[in-house]
Parts: sequence; C-alpha cells; structure tokens
Amino acid sequence: MYSLNRQAARAVMCLVLAAPSAGGATDIRHTDTDLIEAQWAEYDANRPKTIREIQPFRRLTRAQGPDGTEITLTSLNPGINAWFVLDIRRDTRSRRIDSYHIELSDPDGTGLSLVEGDADDEAPALVFARDGIEERCTPWSGSAPALDRAAASGLPYAPVCDGRAFVRNEVRGSRTSREAVAEFLRDNVVFGESIVDLIKGSFYEDAYMSSGEVVAGTGAGDIATGLGRARLASHPLIRTYFGFEPEGAAGGLEAGSWYAVKDAPGIYASAVQPGMIHPDVLNGPGRTHRLDGIERRADVYLVGFDLSQFELGYEPGTDHPRLGWSSRPRGAGRNRALPGPDGFDRAAPVVRTGMLSPSLTDRVAATFAGGFKRDHGAWRAGEKSVTNHGHHYGFLANGVIFSKLHPGLSTLFVLDDGSVHMRKWREEDRALLPRVRFARQNGVPLVEDGVPGAQVTSWLGGNWSGSAEAELRTLRGGACMKTVSGRKFLIYGYFSTATPSAMARTFQAYGCDHAMLLDMNGQEHTYMALYVREDGALRPQHLVAGMAQIDERARDGTPVPRFVGYADNRDFIYLLRK
Repeated sequence: MYSLNRQAARAVMCLVLAAPSAGGATDIRHTDTDLIEAQWAEYDANRPKTIREIQPFRRLTRAQGPDGTEITLTSLNPGINAWFVLDIRRDTRSRRIDSYHIELSDPDGTGLSLVEGDADDEAPALVFARDGIEERCTPWSGSAPALDRAAASGLPYAPVCDGRAFVRNEVRGSRTSREAVAEFLRDNVVFGESIVDLIKGSFYEDAYMSSGEVVAGTGAGDIATGLGRARLASHPLIRTYFGFEPEGAAGGLEAGSWYAVKDAPGIYASAVQPGMIHPDVLNGPGRTHRLDGIERRADVYLVGFDLSQFELGYEPGTDHPRLGWSSRPRGAGRNRALPGPDGFDRAAPVVRTGMLSPSLTDRVAATFAGGFKRDHGAWRAGEKSVTNHGHHYGFLANGVIFSKLHPGLSTLFVLDDGSVHMRKWREEDRALLPRVRFARQNGVPLVEDGVPGAQVTSWLGGNWSGSAEAELRTLRGGACMKTVSGRKFLIYGYFSTATPSAMARTFQAYGCDHAMLLDMNGQEHTYMALYVREDGALRPQHLVAGMAQIDERARDGTPVPRFVGYADNRDFIYLLRK
C-alpha cells in the first residue's frame, strides 16, 4: 500500500489548484492537506468504489439555476485539464442525475469553469477561457438541450459549445471475427480460456512467420546513420516487405541499418533476423534462452520515431482492457468482495471511445495496438499473483486513472511537459501521478538498462503468455526506447514469430535502454500503421500487408483507418506531429 506524508500532500496540492472560479459558484477544491489526503485515502481504500473515487486530484464546482437545476462540473485532473464530468439534476425531487463526459478540444489552450448566472433569473454557464477571451455556453438549457442532442447523436465525439468541447459517447467498438469468437468463448463457455489456448497452440504458432530472402553483399542505398546500426555478426541485404517505402532500399534493406521512410519525416524503418545478431550479444550480457532455428530466421520489422518531432498519447478501447478481475489471480491475490482489483468494473461516467479525438486527426502520424487484454494482464503464479491484487497492468488516459500503476512493471508514460518515458514504475513515482498524462503497463521488462530483463527466461515470472507447455514462440509486438546523442527514439518492433528471448536480444542488439512486450498472436493485436495525406484524405500505410485487411472500408472501397476513422474495441498508442 502506498503512503503519502503531509509534505508530499502539500506538493501535490500545489499542482492541482487552479485559478479561482468566477461568478459565485461553489468551488470545492483542495484548500488544505486534510482534503487532499482524504481523496488519497479514497484512492487507497480497499472497498467497492467508482472510477471517480480513484481520481485523487479531482476538483468539483457546483451551481444551481433559478429553476432549481443543480449542476456539478468535475475536473478529473486539473493539472492535465482535458477530461471533465458534467452532472445535471434537473428535478431536485428526483434522484436522477444525467452525467456527460466532456473533453476539451484544445486542453492546452483552453480553460473551463462553471459559474453562476449574473442575475437571479439567469442560469449558470460553462465558461471557456482562451487568450484572455471568455465565452459562455449553457448546453443544458432550452426545450431541446444541446447536451441531450449530443448524447443522442450516436457519435463517439459529439461537438458542443461551438466545437470547444466534445461529449464522449459510448459506441460499439469494431473487432475482427477471430476476436469476437475468442471473446465469446472466454465469457460464455466453461473452460473457454482453455479452448482459446488450445486453438492458439494448434493453429497460431508461426502462422505469421515470414523469412525474407537474405542476399550477400552490400549496396543497400541511403542509410540513416544517425540512429546507428544494430550489433550484428554481418549486415547482409534482406528482401522483405514493408507497407511503406524506406528511402533508397529498392534492392533490399541492409540488416540492422535504419532508413528514412518516404513522406514521413522523423520516421525510420529497419529489418533483421535474430540469427544475424552478433554472438557477443546472443551469449550475453544478460540471460536468455537459446534461439531455435525457426526464430533465428524469422523476420523482425522495426519502426523508429524521433520523439523530438512527435507527441505520444494513449486511448483505451471501447472494451479492452477491461476493469474487472483477470481470471488468473487466486487466493490472496483476489478479493471477491470487490468487483475489480481497483474496486470497480465499469468506467461510467467516464466514456471509452476507442478512437482518436477528431481534434487530433490533422496531426496523426502513426498508431499501433496497445497491450494485453485484462484477462492476460495479471499474474497466475508467483509473488506478483498474490500481492497488489495480482498486479493487473495499469493504464491512464488524459490524466485519468483507469487502473492503478504498480511498481515493478514496465511502463510507457507521458508527463504533462510532453516528455516520453519507458521504465519500471517505482514506489516513489506516486508523487509523479499528478503530472502523468498517459500511461500503459504491460508486464516486466524485456530489456532493462540495456540488458535482458531478469524474468525473460521465466514463463510464469515474466507472465509472457503462450501455451500451458510454455511454448512461447509466436507473433509478438513490442516497443523500446533508445537515446542517441541526447535524443530519444521510440522503436516499435514486429516479430513475425519469436520468444521473449529473441525479442530481448534483438532490442539489445539495437541499443535499446528499456524494452517491453505489447501484444501477440494476431496481426490485429500487433497492428501498426503510418498515415499520409492524399487528395485531402488520410491514407494508412501498414507495417505488413495483412494489417490492411483489418481496416474497415467505406462504400467506395476506400480504407477507413483503424483507431482514427472508427471506434475499436482495443486500446492503442498514437503519435502526433508537433
């Protein structure tokens, strides 16, 4: 259990306080350490609760209209200033409260507050402040309130108040037929998880394995030398497929080298087969299993992003990761009095849209699928299975905590200054929580401090998933961070068939500081696409050809980009051009 002393509480309080509200509305803010400690106590409490009660930085403002309408605006994390919940009780004699999840279209440049009316007969209003100009909006007023019309629109993001904000609405997220079948089996059939594991072990192992032609010699073309070469025994050409064009690689890619991607500044591509890695890397430092003959010649595709040119964000899917219990923890790891490991199993009134906000699509450069679903995102055995409720993988979006971050787990996170980090979460990082804009945990490190993580060779200890016989070789996706001359690069890796050992040695050969597993077994789970603009339309360019079949299609056959053009059931990470 975390603890927070009063000095730390005062430091957090300073981060959370915002400008005083105008117009006489009741601003329920953290004015002393007792209040903020009370909200931390709610966060820590081991009891059923709502998602609101896990937000230790929330701030409430209340106002009442002349007709008795009661309005409450809750900023879920004032330091991030992106997501709000608007509660309206239109009839004080009724218990009914209508709740709306509000997202600012420009949280970095806009302030939002709730104020009373200037006169006794004037209704309260939302005030949007930008560049010294204040604009009022009363979307709950009138015979057909704008809030109700937005909520009934069926749009994941319905604009209100002249587009200054969106109402986030629940929609059904897209899923492939294979995902639908697997989900049905898990949720409705006795031993459904065992059936899914059997299917994976029988049919999916190596199903996506590719092995490009290896050509002796050089002459690879233009190489992005700034990123350096992977440490290989040799650097032959590989004739393999990317869904986008690496500059100067028409005759193949020199293994382990980086190439600029055409029409995608700041993005680079590389390819390798793990058997090419230098023996000094394959044999240490760090401990891994020996690579078998199949994964040694299996293609690995990597895409690097110069983070000086990009912002990174994270969005949960409409369904996954879920918030209830994984089936894995047993005994002391599972409190059956709680609906979920954090005290709840529903996000309401927070809404998960499973797609990028329309206010960001003009800057989107890439997306890739997030981490494991909740059922696989906890430990079935070992110390982690019986502590912290099984160590369910945590995640945050726009400063809102969906599931707590646990120390010891690999975490990709973004702070309020836009800086991107990847490392194990630590006990002392609790003090960072007010500043965390996005975060996604997914197991323990593949690479830590430049060498394979301590649990890479342990199926149960690493929670690597795979068959019950610990047959771990399958399609896998992962990510790592690398620093080059003070500049950070995020690298996404697609391993056409690999064990955690092959992933760790590959990321190690590429000079990664920290690496983590994302998801596995299918191209819908390892999906990755870049985006270019053609004739005013956003066109996806997929990492491998099969991923194009996952995107939906418009009536004229035009591809509609996953995560960007429609809601998806899975979570994802996105990169925006600065």
